[in-house]
Amino acid sequence: MNKPEPTDCGCNAPQSARSAVAASVPTSIYHIDNMDCPTEEALIRDKLGKVGGVNSLDFNLIQRTLAVQHSLPSDAPIEAALSAIGMNARRMAAGNERTSVLRIAKMDCPTEESLIRTKIGGMHGVAALQFNLMQRTLTVRHSPDALPAIRAALTNLGLNAEVETSGSAGADEVLPATQTNWWIVAASGSAATLAELVYWINDGNHWAVVLLALISIASGGLPTYKKGWIALKNLNLNMNALMTIAVTGAMVIGHWPEAAMVMFLFALAEIIEAKSLDRARNAIRGLMGLAPEKATVRQSDGQWADIPARDVPLEALVRVKPGERIGLDGVIMAGQSAINQAPITGESLPVEKTVGDTVFAGTINESGSFEYRVTALASNSTLARIIHAVESAQGSRAPTQRFVDQFARIYSPAVFVVAVLMAVVPPLAMGASWMDWLYKALVLLVIACPCALVISTPVTIVSGLAAAARKGILVKGGVYLEGGRKLTTLALDKTGTITHGKPEQTDFKHLDGDAGVVQSLAASLASRSDHPVSQAIARAAGASQIALQDVADFAAIPGRGVSGKVAEQGLFLGNHRLISELGLATPELSADLEQLERQGKTAVMLASKDKVLGVFAVADTVKESSRQAIADLHALGVRTLMLTGDNPHTADAIAKQVGIDEARGNQLPEDKLSVVESLVSDEGQVGMVGDGINDSPALARADIGFAMGAAGTDTAIETADVALMDDDLRKIPAFIRLSRATARILTQNIVLALGIKAIFLVLTFTGHATMWMAVFADMGASLIVVFNGMRLLRHGKVSERHA
Repeated sequence: MNKPEPTDCGCNAPQSARSAVAASVPTSIYHIDNMDCPTEEALIRDKLGKVGGVNSLDFNLIQRTLAVQHSLPSDAPIEAALSAIGMNARRMAAGNERTSVLRIAKMDCPTEESLIRTKIGGMHGVAALQFNLMQRTLTVRHSPDALPAIRAALTNLGLNAEVETSGSAGADEVLPATQTNWWIVAASGSAATLAELVYWINDGNHWAVVLLALISIASGGLPTYKKGWIALKNLNLNMNALMTIAVTGAMVIGHWPEAAMVMFLFALAEIIEAKSLDRARNAIRGLMGLAPEKATVRQSDGQWADIPARDVPLEALVRVKPGERIGLDGVIMAGQSAINQAPITGESLPVEKTVGDTVFAGTINESGSFEYRVTALASNSTLARIIHAVESAQGSRAPTQRFVDQFARIYSPAVFVVAVLMAVVPPLAMGASWMDWLYKALVLLVIACPCALVISTPVTIVSGLAAAARKGILVKGGVYLEGGRKLTTLALDKTGTITHGKPEQTDFKHLDGDAGVVQSLAASLASRSDHPVSQAIARAAGASQIALQDVADFAAIPGRGVSGKVAEQGLFLGNHRLISELGLATPELSADLEQLERQGKTAVMLASKDKVLGVFAVADTVKESSRQAIADLHALGVRTLMLTGDNPHTADAIAKQVGIDEARGNQLPEDKLSVVESLVSDEGQVGMVGDGINDSPALARADIGFAMGAAGTDTAIETADVALMDDDLRKIPAFIRLSRATARILTQNIVLALGIKAIFLVLTFTGHATMWMAVFADMGASLIVVFNGMRLLRHGKVSERHA
């Protein structure tokens, strides 16, 4: 199973990535009118895959565009191949494309998105669209002269767009809540209620009923009528168009009170839904509140002053007091403290920090005071990059969302046709009452609104992304959030992933002389070396407060160890090979060393010229969190496989310690890639976990690549499918559980939305459903699925309580 391409999500590949590729090979972009489903994509892939010189294909089915990267002298073979399979391809201008971000205040639900896609998706000069309903932005890739026409088309839809320039929509901008004039809503509701009351008193229509109904519809329904008329002009049967037809039809057949009540209830439900979406919309934006607006910065005259964080330059010195939030990323220059990094990494306990350690914007200084040097501007802090990455992920379409969007495009016109047939066929074919069946058709139109179905997926996905971000798990798109539940196999790097990546002394056995003296001599030699194994022995001595002695004639012996003199005694600190060359190896010593190596430990010996004084064992220790993480993965039904460059003995020993199913040693980067490729081919959905550049090929090939310890690392945040902001492997089981919860809620929402419509469809045919009941059912379903999707925002808290 191949990893989904970015454009399979219905959005654009990252512009930076596209530009980088385009710089190296020619790219031809085509708009293909009759390419709108995976069937055509498969046909094109098969055809162009046989054309020599075609390097890669980048599909966008939503915008019906195809980018072909090739090394051909001309586009003629490509165009001939497309024409041979009946594809109407129009080449678009490439190389001078622009990308504009438009903020559209009135675009906050899939209704407007569908309208915009229909209107400008096929316009000349428009290459691709990327929607972010939660932030009300539309990213358009277009030719240089197309922007005025795009904005004019949006204005024609009643959707005024503002072009964002760099810095106009910074990461610290918080979207305003939906504004509502409750007096107008109250007037509409009161007039609709009075119309119902007067109708009941007079046992029928009265001029006052008509007047009150018109007042109610005019005060509460004009925005709906305006949107509905625009949609109808553009041949788009969205919910506003269907509601406009239904209410107008109700007035035509004399159901004035019901027309008024339907319009009022629809407007009220729209307001409640918008308020609900505001909460979901700001779930991610709320992260920005973690960073303080000001920072205490040292001035050129030595004084300290509070200035806006966004104005603090690089290399500035910032002071933080106990209890304050850290405003920018930096490195501590003086002082020390315990810092709560939960907002960034999701760690539950504060982390001790001292001079030379990195701090992140948005984290909390718990105790001490310190000064740090700024290493990233506010707009490029780790927190800002997290928010940017999650916002970008919101624009991508998860598989369920793509299905729902495709279904909705067919569903609404189909139900409209059924409604027309319902209004016409029974009276003509069976002599039934025109008014009765026309009324039933209007009820069906109200039920046909696909809002509940369509809005359920983006709200659920955004809530899931926000819940993950709060736990220090950065998911790069809905496709990965949904895909996590399907993981069957997880391959893991060892160093820095399962282990700390920092060797520590684990064993010491003295063979001759005083144990304390042997340790002191070994540490004295080890402290002069920068080799990680030597440093581990020196740290262990320091922790035990063992005194060091002066070393003379110190020398490194490549591939073997070091030598030197302490108090005129010649000493050697090295591996088994060095001891063998000195002629000091014995069968007993070799047996001890072999036993240590089988435990995954590296043995180092201190020796004089004629005997071995002591044996030290050093190992890369396993993280405590790794054992729990592997156990959780097995409980979730995920098979684990460790891939490491260490020898097989070490690999097996570490695997046994943490409970990993299988371990493979002596793995070079290309070997890891080969293993992952075979797993993807044979075992379904496969994940890969790593923390280094050598893991990158395997991470890219896996269905989902997990980057460990991504906090502060630009590359990891930008390239990983899922970035774990700290080094806690337990976040992967948490991600899988969140993915499964997301899938459950998506399924619940789809079943709920379609089930309610199915019930009312039956009630409509039997004559038991009324228009106001249909509005309650449709908009009630919309609110239910929104609130159900937002339950994911609490997923992290629930998991912690049950952990």
